[in-house]
Amino acid sequence: MKRILVPTDFSDQAKYALDAAHRIALKTGAALVLIHVIEDATVTSVHYTGEVELPEMTDRLFMMRMIEKGKKKLEKLATSEAFSDIVVEQELRIGSPYHNIRDIVSEQEVDLVVMGTKGSSGVEEFLIGSNAEKVVRHAKCPVLTIHEELQNHSLETIVYATALDEDEIASFEVVKIFQAMYGAKINIVRINTPNNFQPDRVALKELEEFAEKLKVDNYELRIFNDNSEEEGIIYFAEQVKADLIAMATHGRTGLSHLLGGSIAEDVVNHTRRPVLTYSLKK
Repeated sequence: MKRILVPTDFSDQAKYALDAAHRIALKTGAALVLIHVIEDATVTSVHYTGEVELPEMTDRLFMMRMIEKGKKKLEKLATSEAFSDIVVEQELRIGSPYHNIRDIVSEQEVDLVVMGTKGSSGVEEFLIGSNAEKVVRHAKCPVLTIHEELQNHSLETIVYATALDEDEIASFEVVKIFQAMYGAKINIVRINTPNNFQPDRVALKELEEFAEKLKVDNYELRIFNDNSEEEGIIYFAEQVKADLIAMATHGRTGLSHLLGGSIAEDVVNHTRRPVLTYSLKK
């Protein structure tokens, strides 16, 4: 792991994500890339040194003030004494937070995105979702979402929710990286739901065969019954007091996403635990 991207809007959630990314960087020797995006609906993604066409002088002056303010806050954060033990780079961009995060992941070959999120629910979730939700769905690298401050920065117990998809085998390597970093035990769980039910004896046998393919150590296989995959993952994680939930997402888009949604995005929105996700289609 060489480069970790941390989006920041200087909120508490962003600070929690930066603290988590700092700890990971110390363990892996990775550099942190801090990105702050000045939101502008008229453009999608542009570096602050690029030309941004603004129709009114008042808009131009307002944007220049926002850029200057953001630049100062970003520089103060990146040069803080707290991060003197790692390499920290800065990126200030204009436009859509999601599009800028997506672009920098590709441009700089980012290995991990660590970002804070407040989650969302109800009408807000249905209408607009969140930047974190979009990044989870589309990112070309693993994404770690942080909701709350991590008290001891220890990941002793990881819940890995599996759909027994063959594509997970290669992607599971990122979970093993986190396991090795923290010496964690992995609970590999299959969620039994009314619409996708299997007797425990059948489900456990499939889990055993799948775990052999994953080539993982220090793990436990579990079957958990609930009304939905999302609820099952969240409640099982509560039951075992998990420090991290890890799972894959198929990164649905368009109509298929509207109709089927994404279990990973739902979990990110509704749990308070850190969630590590990666898109199988990437």
